[in-house]
Amino acid sequence: MFDRERPSFEDSNNVTVKRCFYAYEFAADHVKGKDTADIGCADGYGTTYLADYSRSTVGVDYSESTIEEARKKHGTKKNLSFRSGKVPPIPLADESVDVLTAFQFIEHIHSRPAFMRDVKRVLKPGGMFICTTPNIKMSIARNPFHVHEYTFDEMKTEASKIFDHVELMGLQGNEKVNKYYEENSKWAKRILRIDPLGFHKILPASWLVKPYNLLTSLMRKNLMEQNNDTLSINSKDFFLTKENLDHTWDIYLVAKK
Repeated sequence: MFDRERPSFEDSNNVTVKRCFYAYEFAADHVKGKDTADIGCADGYGTTYLADYSRSTVGVDYSESTIEEARKKHGTKKNLSFRSGKVPPIPLADESVDVLTAFQFIEHIHSRPAFMRDVKRVLKPGGMFICTTPNIKMSIARNPFHVHEYTFDEMKTEASKIFDHVELMGLQGNEKVNKYYEENSKWAKRILRIDPLGFHKILPASWLVKPYNLLTSLMRKNLMEQNNDTLSINSKDFFLTKENLDHTWDIYLVAKK
């Protein structure tokens, strides 16, 4: 399958990694002493962090080979386990977890409302769902790994049909972060000049994976060379806000059953 967008920990990807890891740090306060699940866990780099705080944590990913890698890396933690399975359905029992996280995952699947309904099924009464996903209004070009990207209004509408309480916040960055992404945007727009008719928006996603990966890698390496802040940016350079949401990088959904 061509939908495997996995964490990459090269220096040039530092900003992306820290942006993604912020979600796990945010979730840490909510999972303390609780039974938790992390959907789309990849190799478990963030899932194992949640297990430092939770009573139990299970990571779920559709790739059995990725799950085996996660087990090898993090198998020493007694309160941490991993399961493979294509989601939905989530391979967990009804009302079995207090907190379920899904970070940069929902944009990769077709059955998004079905996934949210299944999240509600596995949550205990009063349980919490923490979901992050890119804000489409800040996306410059199509990501071939993403099936669908949300606006804040769309996410609110969809989640409110399923959950009793819905809160939305946006992930923003400080001046260093926003300068980096401004340069990122300029780089991407230069590349898009070779596609003035926007064919990248309509071609099969599988055709775009190799050029997308190549150009993204080149872009980030170039930005690292040109921007001295690239390697110094960390998760503390990001923060959540409820203001000017359309101009924030990621949507943060906190929903309760």
